[in-house]
Amino acid sequence: MISSDTAALFKSALPFWVSFLLIPAVWFAAYAGNWWVLIIPVLTWYLFTALDLLGGLNLQNVDLETSEEELKWYTRLTSLWVPAQILTIFGLIYYATNTDHLITSGKIGLFFSVGVISGTIGINYSHELMHQKNKRERWLGDILLASVLYSHFRSEHLLVHHRYVGTPRDPVTARYNEGFHRFFPRVLRQCWQSAFKAEKDMLARKDLPWTDLSNPFFRYWALQGGMLILALILGGWSGLFLFLFQAFIAVWQLELVNYVEHYGLTRKHLGEGKYEHVQPRHSWNAAHKASNWLLINLQRHSDHHYKPDRRFPLLQNYTEADAPQLPHGYPLMTMMALLPFLWRRVMNPRVRRWREMYYPEITEWRSYNKGTNPLPR
Repeated sequence: MISSDTAALFKSALPFWVSFLLIPAVWFAAYAGNWWVLIIPVLTWYLFTALDLLGGLNLQNVDLETSEEELKWYTRLTSLWVPAQILTIFGLIYYATNTDHLITSGKIGLFFSVGVISGTIGINYSHELMHQKNKRERWLGDILLASVLYSHFRSEHLLVHHRYVGTPRDPVTARYNEGFHRFFPRVLRQCWQSAFKAEKDMLARKDLPWTDLSNPFFRYWALQGGMLILALILGGWSGLFLFLFQAFIAVWQLELVNYVEHYGLTRKHLGEGKYEHVQPRHSWNAAHKASNWLLINLQRHSDHHYKPDRRFPLLQNYTEADAPQLPHGYPLMTMMALLPFLWRRVMNPRVRRWREMYYPEITEWRSYNKGTNPLPR
């Protein structure tokens, strides 16, 4: 157990600030050009995979009685990232469209790296911010999501995913044997639809139409529109294309992580549209030290579903006896997900063992695999 006093020290929070090293790295890549433009995926995918192998696991938990004041170095991290990301995206749009040393392929490579940052770090930090109770942090989360044109993720995640994870109503619970390249287009379509429907249904319960201005989609559209206009002003049509491209890469990165987090883990259908409660067993976890620094403990995913508004440094580690564990951290697992034959070879046996451990009474899994069980009530 890590005491509150120890957790409050800046040196304890410092490893989580590693994400800020990506900002000067991508600016250096823009200045250097050539193959340097791809340095960010090399760092976030390959370097952190190597660091996971070298650094091992972190099984310690911070004292849950740690106060908000004692967590200030952690909360400042996610808040300060917002201006850093916005300045980087739009600063690089202006730079890339007003320099001669970057050819078209170099600009595309550079904004692939930008998208890896805004997806791996930006959307992940927006996820932390959207779960908090104060409006300032939620607004900061909205700004980050607007910068990748995925604002509806907030509604989908808070109103749909956390309530219906592991059931056919949750688009981002990847089905057993469903490859990522089938999962991705399905999720792009269904997440927007489920998010909009969730907000519309909430308004209907108040006897309000979806066009009521309290619908957050109007805020989402306004923020996203502002981002698009700014990209066009700073970089013209080329700048707008680069902005759209980094947004696509960011969303692709997010959905790779979503694919990994709950692959094949379904809640038991109890009959008549009723499902068991969400339990630690319904999320894949990874205790790898380095990637948890980069991803601010996102890999402690079971505890996040147990206590969604718990600050990331307080998320608790679950052992293999309590929750399923991935063989590697998210950086390597997401790369593996891009190769469905390899993914199935590694993960399908683990899902089958998970089913035998927790649900030996279920002998027919076809309806779970296909997502054809009744929708939850």
